[in-house]
Amino acid sequence: MLSFDDTKIAFEYKSKKDLKKSYQLFSILKYPLFVLIGSKLTKLAIGLRLPINELVKKIIFSQFCGGESVEECSARILQLQKFNVGTILDYSVEGQEEADDFENNKNEIIKTIRIAQKNSGIPFSVFKITGLGKSSVLRKANNGIALLNEEEMKFYNAMVNRVDEICAEACKLNVPIFIDAEDSWFQSSIDLMAENMIKKYNSKSAVIFNTIQLYRHDRLDYLKKLHLKCLTSNSFLGVKLVRGAYMEKEREEALRLGYQDPIHVSKPDTDRDYDLALKFCVENIKTISICAGTHNEQSSLYLTKLMKDSGLANDDARIYFAQLLGMSDHISFNLSKNGYNVAKYVPYGPIKEVLPYLIRRAEENTSVAGQTGRELSLIQKEIKRRKLL
Repeated sequence: MLSFDDTKIAFEYKSKKDLKKSYQLFSILKYPLFVLIGSKLTKLAIGLRLPINELVKKIIFSQFCGGESVEECSARILQLQKFNVGTILDYSVEGQEEADDFENNKNEIIKTIRIAQKNSGIPFSVFKITGLGKSSVLRKANNGIALLNEEEMKFYNAMVNRVDEICAEACKLNVPIFIDAEDSWFQSSIDLMAENMIKKYNSKSAVIFNTIQLYRHDRLDYLKKLHLKCLTSNSFLGVKLVRGAYMEKEREEALRLGYQDPIHVSKPDTDRDYDLALKFCVENIKTISICAGTHNEQSSLYLTKLMKDSGLANDDARIYFAQLLGMSDHISFNLSKNGYNVAKYVPYGPIKEVLPYLIRRAEENTSVAGQTGRELSLIQKEIKRRKLL
């Protein structure tokens, strides 16, 4: 029977040195105040152009990121592939607002698609639409494209064209690609673009995947409606199912602007909808491909049960599990060892550009519902097993 308790399997890919390094990092991340102060000081130091890149790289970057370039990620890709775990290269730059940046981001994403096509260790590519155009325009379009003025429409159409170029390349090379979910004030615009790409490119198989955040109370219903649209247009649906990553921001914005909070009232509501979404997808597996992006043991086990009950092979090509690099290795590697399709999100990019991602990971790991306690206890268990302390 599948279990996530085997730390030998979970950390077999880590050297003694790397394991001790992870232990030290998670020992620090369990102190929220330390993380808060450290994040602010790091931002300040980078803003003042102080030479701290190597320090950041040594302490936290190497735990959660593959490198500063695709080339630097090569060793990590091979390391994961040795244990039958795939890599999803995620160019994690954020907050850019210039046309040259958007073009560079588009070209970098297309580069990852071309690399994936030649490397069996890279089963998917991924991108964020906010990296391809002005976020202010995307936000305004969220309430309807008709609201955009002539200049904004030019920016919007340029964004759509970049998305289409990326998806066309993915389709041409048959590399499945995720369109990541983002804040709710962008998501309707993102959904519209994703749906158009799915209709255009998923006639033979699921190449374009939209991402559904199940911590939103409207998303299970959206999944069902999206599937119906796909059936109507004879398209295959690709979905990445996640719980969600922007809860605090969402609640604050809803309160500030006086609209209904889009997030479920309680965590059990989110868990219920996530598992119902898994069930719906497996029940409709003939027309849906799924990537279950989750760090939750119960949901991971539930999906394996759904697969078994439906007579699906562990390595059914339509079903993948995914976790972030540096987190939940006990889920990733135990699933892989039991023959399931597994991939790790491997963020990369210049340290300065990837910093917002790293700070989110650090903050997530200090939250009450975060991972630090679990990660630390598993690492301690493996260190004890290897008699390293």
